[in-house]
Amino acid sequence: MTGRSLAALAAAAGLLAACAPPEPADLLLHSGVVRALDDNGTVGAAIAVRDGRVVAVGGDELRDRFEAAREVDLAGRTVLPGFNDAHIHIRGQARRHIALGGVDSIEAIQDLVSSKADELGPGEWITGYGWSEDELRELRRPFRRDLDAAAPENPVLLTRAGGHSAVASSLALELAGVNRETPQPDGGVIERDEDGELNGVIRERQDLVSRLVPDASPEELRESFVAALEDLLSLGITSIVHAGVSPEGFAEWEAVYEEHGDRLPRAAVQIRWAGAEAMERFGRGSGAGDHRLRVGPLKVFVDGGFTGPAAYTKEPYRGEATYRGSLVRPEAEFREIVQAAHGMGWQFAFHAIGDAAIELAVDAFADALEAAPRPDHRHALNHFTVPPSWETVDRMAEFGIGVIQQPNFTYTLEGRYREYLDGDRLRRNNPVRSLTDRGVVVALSSDILPIGPMVGIYAAVTRKGMSGEAYGADEEAIPVEAALAAYTRGGAFFTREEDFKGTLAPGMAADLIVLDRDPVTVAPEELLGIGVDLTVVGGRVVFERRAPRG
Repeated sequence: MTGRSLAALAAAAGLLAACAPPEPADLLLHSGVVRALDDNGTVGAAIAVRDGRVVAVGGDELRDRFEAAREVDLAGRTVLPGFNDAHIHIRGQARRHIALGGVDSIEAIQDLVSSKADELGPGEWITGYGWSEDELRELRRPFRRDLDAAAPENPVLLTRAGGHSAVASSLALELAGVNRETPQPDGGVIERDEDGELNGVIRERQDLVSRLVPDASPEELRESFVAALEDLLSLGITSIVHAGVSPEGFAEWEAVYEEHGDRLPRAAVQIRWAGAEAMERFGRGSGAGDHRLRVGPLKVFVDGGFTGPAAYTKEPYRGEATYRGSLVRPEAEFREIVQAAHGMGWQFAFHAIGDAAIELAVDAFADALEAAPRPDHRHALNHFTVPPSWETVDRMAEFGIGVIQQPNFTYTLEGRYREYLDGDRLRRNNPVRSLTDRGVVVALSSDILPIGPMVGIYAAVTRKGMSGEAYGADEEAIPVEAALAAYTRGGAFFTREEDFKGTLAPGMAADLIVLDRDPVTVAPEELLGIGVDLTVVGGRVVFERRAPRG
């Protein structure tokens, strides 16, 4: 065939393509920046969606190729894969509950407690969650005397942000039988003042008091539980891993997702260890379910939290002669759980904050894997605040043990870290880059301090606390592109869904968000102010902040 004939055929083919009817699409977003976050670093101007999947990412020529049921003019805005929060806590709240996140003074806390006491009447328990001394005007924690003044006739228990300490009123302590003669409980601390009197704060073992709080019915909790899940969509969160519930508690998630799942973020739910027999009765393991709701990894607490603090460290806390936190259970018992759960096929996502707890967990995981090798197990540790030895990090890389990290802690828990940590422990708190540089897979998440992903991305990129001071930026800061990937693809990896979601490559789930600015090109200080204009899950618009532009 001659060159002239080939040219004629090519021209004819082009003409036919131009005359071909446009392909159908459900959604077309154009005239912006589309960051697929795939292996090729694909950046386009438009994206087409059909049947819940990405069909194409390209330039604005996609407007000629597709005829969409809905078109959105991005007007320069940025499209990313939806955020995947790989460790988060979402619950419904009882009528007795007070939301304390963002409250800026102890006086304001007292006003909320007093109002709730008036609403419920004398004798009724009042609970709350979310206060942080770093956000209070008085720059101190609330104590029992503060609660007594606000509601003298009601038992009150208010949990700090992070969930690892709480303050109880005098009446609550009295009803629980906790007084100055009460011995320190295993795995926790009852705080006392210089005279030996209780100040009302209990670290880790809030159950000494909370066991008396009447349970709310599922019906009472359901509405606020669904609302809390829906609120995540306005933050651009399209997938979560809830951390976690009892085997019996998973049934409520199933009921909620059966009724409301198509308008909620996708979810995996960690299951808390309840003993070998209970886990066998549960009858399911990590990965059971579908892409809308599935069983996540197994959750076990190795040590306490840091807001107390009670994380188990190798050296005493700054300013303490001997105190270095504690394990939640004896080492021998912990190792037995690891061996049993690994043998049952569970994937791990264990809570470990202090360096001593991290090193113990890694040793136990490695021992289990050596005794019973399992390819592609994807075990991980959550939190990982106090950096362990380099030998431990290298062992993690060798055995494929990952980290689900919360860089936002560097921002919101800065005051706690400055008070209790020093040297390398303070400078490299919540490490990321040093782990990935040595071959450890890291996903980013929020826990609940706070939930908004942009805080975690800002902290991962700048290593700055609330004061503006940076901690170990030269060693631990990561580029914004890496932070975005760890907050999207990273979470998908740890639920074994990296071939389904986490990028915007053709064929992947159409879980995407529209941001009002491009996090890759703005100054780092602007990251905290980036807003979400549109959230799409499975090709369906589930949140829209503004009137459509197209």
